[in-house]
Amino acid sequence: MTFPPYESVRGEAKSEITIKRSVFSAYIAPCTTKEEALGFLDRIRNQHADAVHHCYAWRIGPYGMEYRMSDDGEPSGTAGKPLLFALQRANISDAIIVVVRYFGGVKLGVGPLARAYSESAQAVIHAGELFTVQPMVHITIHCMYDDVNTITHLLEEVNARFTPNYADSIAFDVDVPEERLDELIAEVISRTNARAGYSKVATK
Repeated sequence: MTFPPYESVRGEAKSEITIKRSVFSAYIAPCTTKEEALGFLDRIRNQHADAVHHCYAWRIGPYGMEYRMSDDGEPSGTAGKPLLFALQRANISDAIIVVVRYFGGVKLGVGPLARAYSESAQAVIHAGELFTVQPMVHITIHCMYDDVNTITHLLEEVNARFTPNYADSIAFDVDVPEERLDELIAEVISRTNARAGYSKVATK
């Protein structure tokens, strides 16, 4: 299965909106594990211990395959889902959004409340610095000295990160964008007349 690029956030950001005297303080932060997400959530909860609602959503990994959301006491579906949908629409993963609500004394109703959380999420996403995450695959390419320049140029063409290790032959430790792996393998064989080969590095 090949995973396409997705967006994530570089560092933390905050935004705030006020709707009918209710204040929505939104935070976004990077996270690549559940533990990182929970750690950030705990920090925001402690920072806003006087608030009743600390609603959140996070997505982790390609396609946001690991995700979680919470309305934290708000009417079902009015907070966690809008936050998660905002991340999905922006193709953002490896990130968490937490929105803290301070009730202003005026009930918003289910529809307006959901829109408020959605607007809060969009605002904090806009405030954050996004960057593209390119899923990578780690492989080793083996070649003889005569093919070093050919392999080096090819790796540069596919935007791979690599380190050559010199011995009787050359072994390149390579991190290549997953979506370009098949192209790289085909070109390694073609350009060296099958003198070079590769092996995938096992992952735990």
